[in-house]
Amino acid sequence: MDDQLGQGGMTLLGDLGVSFDGYGEGWATAAWTPTERCTNPIGVVQAGVHGVVLDAACNFALLAALERGEHGVTLEMKVSNFAPARAGDELRVRGEVLRLTKRAAHLEASTFDAEDRMASRASATFLVRRREA
Repeated sequence: MDDQLGQGGMTLLGDLGVSFDGYGEGWATAAWTPTERCTNPIGVVQAGVHGVVLDAACNFALLAALERGEHGVTLEMKVSNFAPARAGDELRVRGEVLRLTKRAAHLEASTFDAEDRMASRASATFLVRRREA
């Protein structure tokens, strides 16, 4: 997965200012400095953009827990926003696998500001696609 550090294999994430910088067994982290492209007309990062970033963090964390060639597909995700973020803010992102079964994964991902206050959080369920034996 080292080849997916940075924009995680998605150019959109790079355009949004996201750079994945770490992963381990069932977790992944990223730095996120939202670009102007992320903001709505009042200058706040749009909730849907948080959703894209948090979904990617969940996916990256899941990939870190699976065998090479296996992957997951988002079935559902709920995003909550707690504090506004603006273009240029320095945020941290962390995705984590909470429970992994043969066919499903339950995950969480969060963003934190420079003072370690949570800005947004997602909970998600992914369908797991295992390699065929």
